[in-house]
Amino acid sequence: MMNTHNYLHEHFPGLTLEPPLFYSWPTGLRFEIAKPGSEHLDKDNLEQMGERTTSLFKAVFEQDDDVILVTDLLGLSDSSLPKTNIFLKYIKDKDVRKKLQVERLDGRFDEEDETVTHRFSLQCKAGDIRYRPLLMAICHEDFKHPTRILKNRRDIGIDIYIVNITRHLIYHLYDDRGCDIISAEKDTLLPLYHSASPWILEYDREQIDEIFMKEETV
Repeated sequence: MMNTHNYLHEHFPGLTLEPPLFYSWPTGLRFEIAKPGSEHLDKDNLEQMGERTTSLFKAVFEQDDDVILVTDLLGLSDSSLPKTNIFLKYIKDKDVRKKLQVERLDGRFDEEDETVTHRFSLQCKAGDIRYRPLLMAICHEDFKHPTRILKNRRDIGIDIYIVNITRHLIYHLYDDRGCDIISAEKDTLLPLYHSASPWILEYDREQIDEIFMKEETV
């Protein structure tokens, strides 16, 4: 069983697994997911969110890739640890779900309100994840929607990372607005940079172009 901390230390040295990943690592892509200015539940907006999140996932994960599904719950007191339904609802095999590990993260303790972050980590295959409904649930997390993962727990934050330990990359759909994908090696993301270029967030395009076009223009 791969330990998340040890894996990151080896392949992403110095990286703290927290948003924004794109600005915390030298090799990454940032994509726009929802339509700017659209109503969240607008049909065209929902279609775009579904297309982009799943297409990006399929571009960087194969069914047999080994992954760690990481879920951070932020703002918890130790006595109020909820039973998140991510692993029950979005992991197909109950035997796989039994491998779930939970840890309290050092350095994320707020002494003022005595809250803490807990990290749930589950190593599995990419094919074990019901990724389409999971990604849409993440998109709906900031809205009143029946698929919200934390339901009525507005006092708790959530971040979900899918770490591909076969291809050494991290997929982080931070909310309906955007998705960060970072990799240990630039060449891993170069095909996606070209194929999904129209989806790159314009605000960061110049920085991304500089990273991925630098050697090609030499």
